[in-house]
Amino acid sequence: MASPRRIISDLKIFGHGYLRNKIGLFFSLIFPIILILLFGSIFSGGNNEPIQVYVQNQDSAGPNGVGAQFVTALNDTETIRTVLVDNSEDFSQYLLSHSASEGILIPQNFTQAYQSNSTVNVTLYSNPADTSSGIVYAIVNGVANRFNLRGAQPIIDISSLTIKSQSLKYIDFLVPGLVGFTVLTSPMFSLVNISSEYKKAKLFKQLSLTPLTKTEWLTSKIIWYTFLSILSFILMTAVGVTVFGAQVSLSILILPFLVVGPLFFVSLGMLVGMFSRSVESAAVVGNLVTFPMM
Repeated sequence: MASPRRIISDLKIFGHGYLRNKIGLFFSLIFPIILILLFGSIFSGGNNEPIQVYVQNQDSAGPNGVGAQFVTALNDTETIRTVLVDNSEDFSQYLLSHSASEGILIPQNFTQAYQSNSTVNVTLYSNPADTSSGIVYAIVNGVANRFNLRGAQPIIDISSLTIKSQSLKYIDFLVPGLVGFTVLTSPMFSLVNISSEYKKAKLFKQLSLTPLTKTEWLTSKIIWYTFLSILSFILMTAVGVTVFGAQVSLSILILPFLVVGPLFFVSLGMLVGMFSRSVESAAVVGNLVTFPMM
């Protein structure tokens, strides 16, 4: 029968020893935050690349129509780069499935209306949360005005539709990715090293002479790394949101994830460490198991 008192006692002893280990604390708590700051800084900044905009040209006149000329004029601005979408696709659903913030829909009667001086609507899909949406609107409106100057009256009208999905940025994927990375690596590598070191120093034989059972010893490690996982999750999420404005949608499922993850990887690290013949081979086997899962 597992004793909560013995589990708590072992947890306190292990926790105090872990807190004295600066290297362990660094890789458990500080290293993931450094990765967020590093990659967040690299990928959150602006660049001089053209803005990618999906375009569906439904103009029935085909490649020789005014719709194709309109797309060419958009590319000639060198501010946006159009990506043509096949007409068989549902354009709004296509934008949602590709997490796109901007899209342009050229209607089927574009050439016919333009040549007959009839008003025609070009639909611009945009997301107000994305800063590039204003740039795309200005470019599309400018190209439309240029085409309108060729006719006797304004012909091309720009109508806007808001894309309801979030505009996800690199940091929005980085934060949950590193949460999973930490839940995987921290318990796994720690228990690989601990179990192999304990076996080499014959500490398991000494522990077997105490009232502490294997279940109690392993349970205290699971509780400790669950605590570390929750703490690391809070720190990484706070840094991602406050420093880079990451969009984080919290779910109640994060709690069982932060508990089941350490349970699995503490146990797996223990298994790898126990079947390794030396500390060195344990590290190699731990890497062989962990890196494919990353």
